[in-house]
Amino acid sequence: MDIHAKKIALTKLLLNTDNASVIQSIKDIFKKVEPSDFWDELSNEEQKEIKQGIKDIEEGKVIDYDTFMVKHR
Repeated sequence: MDIHAKKIALTKLLLNTDNASVIQSIKDIFKKVEPSDFWDELSNEEQKEIKQGIKDIEEGKVIDYDTFMVKHR
C-alpha cells in the first residue's frame, strides 16, 4: 500500500470513529511530530497588539531608542 492509500485509509478510520480518546491521541501525535507555530499559542489580545505594532512600523509611527530613553530617564 502506497502512502496515498494509507492516508485515505487513516482518514476513513478517523471519520468513522466517535471515540474521543482516539481523536485526542491522534492530535497529540501531530503536536509531537509537527512543530507548533508560536503564533497559535498567543492569546487574541497578544496577536492584536503585535499586528498593531507592525501596522505602526509600516506607517512610520516609531521613535528611535535614544529619543525614547531621553523621555524615560
